[in-house]
Amino acid sequence: MRISSALILVLTSSACSAGAEQPQADAGAQRIECALGEGAEFADDCLVERSASGDTRVVTVRHPDGGFRRFEQVDDGRGLTIADGADDAVTSLAGDVLEITVGKDRYRFPATATGGGLENAGSGD
Repeated sequence: MRISSALILVLTSSACSAGAEQPQADAGAQRIECALGEGAEFADDCLVERSASGDTRVVTVRHPDGGFRRFEQVDDGRGLTIADGADDAVTSLAGDVLEITVGKDRYRFPATATGGGLENAGSGD
């Protein structure tokens, strides 16, 4: 009887905490188009936050399900590179949009192309 009571207590406790909502992104975060998962269509569902750690500029993309992906903004012509994770980033530039594919997820960032590469990728400026 004690084991079943303890099991019920654990199940009800975990059920209560599952619905807790956390803030999606900081106030002022920019929306970008993203297509998350295989076969997904692009939608204006992801939020971008920018931060810096020393000389490193970090762009964090927050997914609507609470997941996220981090990129590093670089000045070597690529615009953004993947900052963490095992997947490589594949980038393409079409006009003023930098599209990045990481695994099965795709993101569209505003970008400014210059003769030397990309500037302000993911900055919205």
